[in-house]
Amino acid sequence: MNTDTMNADTLIAPPTVRAESLDCIQANLAVLADRWYGTDAHLALGAELTFRPTFGADGLATVEPTLDEQLDRAQRLLGFGITARYPGVGVDTLRSLTQRHGVLYVVADAFYMPWVPYRGHRHLDHSFLVESAAGATVVDAYLNRTPWGVAEPGWWLLPWEDLPATLNAMRLAPAPSGPPATAPLVDIAGPDERARYLSGYAQHPDREHALDRLTLETWLLARSRRLHANFLAWHGDSVGPEVDEHLRQWDLLVERTYLALRRVQSDRAEPDGVLPRLAALLDADEHVFHHSAAEPAPRDHRAGPDDRVDGAAHRAVVTEVVAGVLGTEPARLLDTPALTELSAFNSFRVVEIVEALEHRLAIEFDPADLVPEHLHHLDDLCRLVAARCTTTEGDR
Repeated sequence: MNTDTMNADTLIAPPTVRAESLDCIQANLAVLADRWYGTDAHLALGAELTFRPTFGADGLATVEPTLDEQLDRAQRLLGFGITARYPGVGVDTLRSLTQRHGVLYVVADAFYMPWVPYRGHRHLDHSFLVESAAGATVVDAYLNRTPWGVAEPGWWLLPWEDLPATLNAMRLAPAPSGPPATAPLVDIAGPDERARYLSGYAQHPDREHALDRLTLETWLLARSRRLHANFLAWHGDSVGPEVDEHLRQWDLLVERTYLALRRVQSDRAEPDGVLPRLAALLDADEHVFHHSAAEPAPRDHRAGPDDRVDGAAHRAVVTEVVAGVLGTEPARLLDTPALTELSAFNSFRVVEIVEALEHRLAIEFDPADLVPEHLHHLDDLCRLVAARCTTTEGDR
């Protein structure tokens, strides 16, 4: 289909993101980021290089984030707001929603998606963007080689009934002032936690199951490191041969792990060296990416600390941040200044609001400020922000 016929005002342009460094949930968040903020804005998703595994009951830990964790990161690093969520809807409901609201971000089971090679082969959460046209206009920026073929970025006009029967849809919105200024961060678990992670895979009795999981783990780790390197280059940091070689070694490890899996699946001996190599690369992460702790270089389309001003602008920023955390429209907050009246508001969200405001405005609240009676009303939050911004400016 000729993409030139697409209406640029309503339909999403074909994806041009750095798909080789994105997972299947990030890929279509990235499409929206570049559409709303400009080319390569999605690279802010790579600002944080982490290794913080979650340990499961089967002894195998994972670095794979949940959908909610991915969305929280998009809110924090891209300024995205979730204006509505529609969990577990059917195709007819999705079609009606797109007719009313336009483009929706959707996550469903790739096993039932005709445009990806996982169809009929593997169950996994996968994202796409959809809008109503003559049928369902689907955009998917995911890129990956699989045992069943290559998943390639593109867009498709499909009959609605070709979509999965159960879908988790949501409406996302950009930050009105652009994405927040984002500094590189490296957060790697210590030696004991890394050793525990590795030993779980080394000692698991079901070698096929362990290597199948480890193949996904190394793939996720390799992609996240490539995304971080792309972010550093976009951010203005020097990315030299040492980083390039480190990324190459991660790619080789992914290949080696998959090879080990295939050997075990064929009832052959498991090759040595996968876990020692993984240990060495995790050890090297902090050294290779150590320089990424610098402050962000100023970018024209980003809001930074110097954007802090008094009065109405404080209120606008606070309203935008709180709305993003709570997944609601800014206008609703202005009509409901008591945040406790909103169903999404709870003690966990209070912490997220405080951290998001500190990050967005480069301030730090006084511990005495952080008591419930100061944090449950929009007006009180605005007063706290104004006071802290004034104090911070006086200290500069």
